[in-house]
Amino acid sequence: MDYRVLKENDLFILTDKDGNIPNKDRTEKGLYYQDTRFLSMYQLELEGIDLILLSSRSEQNYLGTVRLTNAETRSGNEIVLWRESLGVHRKRFIYNGVFYEKITFENYNNFPLTVRPKLRFGADYNHMFAVRGYLEGRRGVLQAPAVTNDGLILGYEGSDGISRQTVIQVEPSPKSASEQGTLSLEVHVRPESTASVNVVICPVIANQVPERVTFEQALDALEASYGEWRQASTKAFSDSELFNKVYERSLLDMRALLTDLGEGRFPVAGIPWYAVPFGRDSLIAAIQLLSVNPDIAKGTLKTLAKYQGREVNAWRDEQPGKILHELRFGEPANNHDIPHTPYYGTIDATPLFLVLAAEYYRWTGDIELMRELLSHLKAGISWINQYGDRDQDGFVEYCQESGKGIANQGWKDSADSIVHKNGELARAPIALAEVQGYVYDAKTKLADVMNDLEEHELAAQLRQEAAALKQAFAERFWLEEEQFVTVALDGDKNKVESVTSNPGHCLWSCLLTKEQEEKVVKRLLAPDMFSGYGIRTMSTTSTRYNPMSYHDGSIWPHDNSLIMLGMKQLGYAREAMEVVEALLEAASHFEYHRLPELFCGYDREEEPYPVDYPVACSPQAWAAGTVFVMLQTMLGIQPDVPRGLVRFSPSLPPSINRLKVTDISVGQGTLDVLLLKDEEGEVTVKMLKNETGLQVMI
Repeated sequence: MDYRVLKENDLFILTDKDGNIPNKDRTEKGLYYQDTRFLSMYQLELEGIDLILLSSRSEQNYLGTVRLTNAETRSGNEIVLWRESLGVHRKRFIYNGVFYEKITFENYNNFPLTVRPKLRFGADYNHMFAVRGYLEGRRGVLQAPAVTNDGLILGYEGSDGISRQTVIQVEPSPKSASEQGTLSLEVHVRPESTASVNVVICPVIANQVPERVTFEQALDALEASYGEWRQASTKAFSDSELFNKVYERSLLDMRALLTDLGEGRFPVAGIPWYAVPFGRDSLIAAIQLLSVNPDIAKGTLKTLAKYQGREVNAWRDEQPGKILHELRFGEPANNHDIPHTPYYGTIDATPLFLVLAAEYYRWTGDIELMRELLSHLKAGISWINQYGDRDQDGFVEYCQESGKGIANQGWKDSADSIVHKNGELARAPIALAEVQGYVYDAKTKLADVMNDLEEHELAAQLRQEAAALKQAFAERFWLEEEQFVTVALDGDKNKVESVTSNPGHCLWSCLLTKEQEEKVVKRLLAPDMFSGYGIRTMSTTSTRYNPMSYHDGSIWPHDNSLIMLGMKQLGYAREAMEVVEALLEAASHFEYHRLPELFCGYDREEEPYPVDYPVACSPQAWAAGTVFVMLQTMLGIQPDVPRGLVRFSPSLPPSINRLKVTDISVGQGTLDVLLLKDEEGEVTVKMLKNETGLQVMI
């Protein structure tokens, strides 16, 4: 990973490994707030001294550290400063909408040093889409930097009538400041001692200035919030150091990805490019988090319900009851140059919203939230049956309407992801296999919720519709030649014959017949689909297979997580553990033991390590959530709080023999359990604590 990133709520900074935002025309690095780049340059230089990078870490996610030292400095033939006798330590974080950095100069000489740092700043106020080359919209006017007693104010008057500023404060106060955005300082460092410079950077929109506290106060508060996150979440510890590291990394990553827009915390999709509400990604990540912190599901449901579609609007691919795909902010959103206000071009977010609601109810028994969301749940069901199934053939399909929308509107949303055996791209409207599974799952599980809400007629309707869908799917989506499920039906109702991972999600949804599920499980673990590091998105035998592609042969951890969960709940425990083991092995090769958004699909026998995908988000929410699904799969936990039950069906992969899991939040209490594997490989569950009042069934 050639960058370093820090995020807290809706502010994040993306720098190079030196901690700088370089002054380059095409750099994507910057300080971003609400989709706008409030710093496009931030560079530390020392007058007369060249700096060398020693280390650069953001392992804790909320705290970044960079260590640099000096190259040898000469004046003619005389050595003025021995190499590596000056240390520069940059320590930074974000708290409450403010970026804080302490730059400490460490003098290892026996004489005093005067260092003259220069801090160079610039802000272009480009929107994220413009930075990435997706958009050329209307622009406002950049303001010349204004010099203050302790720093600078950079400014921009937007074409949307909103002023934006970057307020920069430095302590001790600069010796001088230029209207080109450079602050010059003079720092005296005693022999074998240290001296520091504090930098505080505040993005300001419409004169709403965030509250500033001291560096130490902000760091203490930030560390306390991470401690609270750990305390409120499930703890897992095994005899596998690798699993423990992956779990801890994912817990930190998911905390960093949480954002609150006023309805409770929910996960954004990923850093750096998708740090915004994302219907499908946020919903799947919240589903993955149910075994670790179900409260995040509540914030996710309430946030997405707030933005649920209300009208037919082709520009935004919106219809009543539809759940958003993506919500963007900033100048082009305010000017309606982009449809992401929100944009609704996703076929799967609405059924996944319903699935999350039903699953959250099973984990918590929170009937009050179900009552609060009832109108939203009904609207989602209506959208599926009316707008989702536009030709009333019983299947939900998508078709792009917005001129600036997305053509493929499932999770594989690249232009070449849905392709026929002969290499031709499928023509819309397209009915994806996994989407039919989400719809089936939603209707099946919501029937129980509706009964508990005294909506008995609707519950009966949902069960009937689910049964009809299962029968029709078995008949229309089966590929006899491949003995597998087709990825989709195209606009002419022809099967899209490529063999892909999409039908694996139907295992999780329990949509397949027993005969079909056995064949799908077997094929997913066959050499053409299983690389040894995970299940590929497309078979090596398919026409468009490419291990370096985004969706046609790569490996996505979240894709594997839903497949393994489906395998386990249908009784294919050995196969599920094989996928768990492969993903853990893959994670061991990535920085910080962090599973990325995706990686290339090369075979493990061909490459002794998983090959990076060049522009994968890292951290990314549903990649981070994969290890939580591993935990859920190993526990085989299936709560049904409204019925007073919680079931366990334990299994462990070959690399784990002992797994202790504590503070599993179910209903109104928590559970502690211990999984042990004996010499014969049998796994047992020992109940260490049950404060839920629920009946436990093994």
